[in-house]
Amino acid sequence: MILYLHGFASCGDSTKSKLLKNYFGEDYVLSPDLPVSPAEAISFIKKLIIEHEVSLIIGSSLGGYYASYFAELLRMKAVLINPSTEPFITLAPFVGTNHYWCSGEAFEFTRDDLKALFEFAIAKPVDPKGYLLLLQTGDELLDYKKAAKKYKGAKIIIEEGGNHRFENLKEYLKIIKEFKDDAAHR
Repeated sequence: MILYLHGFASCGDSTKSKLLKNYFGEDYVLSPDLPVSPAEAISFIKKLIIEHEVSLIIGSSLGGYYASYFAELLRMKAVLINPSTEPFITLAPFVGTNHYWCSGEAFEFTRDDLKALFEFAIAKPVDPKGYLLLLQTGDELLDYKKAAKKYKGAKIIIEEGGNHRFENLKEYLKIIKEFKDDAAHR
């Protein structure tokens, strides 16, 4: 089973999750809406991983941050798409009322939520070969160089241009499948 974790203010029913479900199978990809609270999100994700015997986590942006936490905690493989490496810094401007991209519904992101993200930080991966990173230099929200440096030794694909949404994920589905199927890592 694959678990897809969306980014901040996104949802489980996104363009990326639909692409993954079309490629790997609707019943083989979980893509839930994540709680705003980091502690609640971590608890929820852990429960899903155990209940559904997840073997690969794919995370985008903040979802990549969470995916990295679980990859280290449970020695799992992870695919990180334009991952956030310091959401406790990059999400500071979003403290307050925000709106989900998918529904337009309002939600509150608090200073306590921002601080709680520190608890789930990893310094460096123990085994970088358990990661596949998909980065775009045109990411307008996150500096791709920070992720490339933090996950040095991982399989890293850096594409010129693009944006934070990594809208051409379809071109990388075969690479994700090969990474998932490679038993040599984790």
